[in-house]
Amino acid sequence: MRIALISTSSRKNSNSLRFVNYLRLILTEGTQHSDARHEVSVVTFEDYDMPLVGQGSVRKEALTPFQEELINTWESADLVFFAMPEYNWTAPPQATNAIHQLGGPVFKHLFDNKVFAMVGISNGRGGRQPALDMTTVVNKIISFTNSYSIISPKLYESHETADNLDEQGHFIGHEVYERTARAFVDYTLNVAQRWMTPSLVEEK
Repeated sequence: MRIALISTSSRKNSNSLRFVNYLRLILTEGTQHSDARHEVSVVTFEDYDMPLVGQGSVRKEALTPFQEELINTWESADLVFFAMPEYNWTAPPQATNAIHQLGGPVFKHLFDNKVFAMVGISNGRGGRQPALDMTTVVNKIISFTNSYSIISPKLYESHETADNLDEQGHFIGHEVYERTARAFVDYTLNVAQRWMTPSLVEEK
């Protein structure tokens, strides 16, 4: 299975990137569903340069290096994780703007035959709202483009992220954090494998 891990924070060394690196370690070190078929790629929004909706558009024939990396990684993935920081109880504008920019006919394939999973990142006890907001937006684009994808029902709230993960994404915190994060990954992988057709499973 090909998996894209997307950190939607534009800050350098963000908590969202810590969590994405933590996911990468889980997926490569092993879960009950992890095996050699997983190809894990990471994309960060540190070099985000998409114009705001209404002030420009992403052109397929003139992609910037960041846009090309994001689109190519997302396009090739079967399962896409979005990790979003919580800004004033909502998702970051870069995340939702990216969905709006790519949610038209030219990039429709990014929303077809995928499984999406949402993670909200917080320094404190938050994270639910950005994951819910992004779920709403992505669901709307899936429906609007008449695509066939799903968003995994189980979201994850990364509480007190900097206390639980170091800058490289290694776990350093409370055992409840690690246990619930691994349960979230196992659940999401199970949903993705159930969604994939038998022929796709064999191909991967």
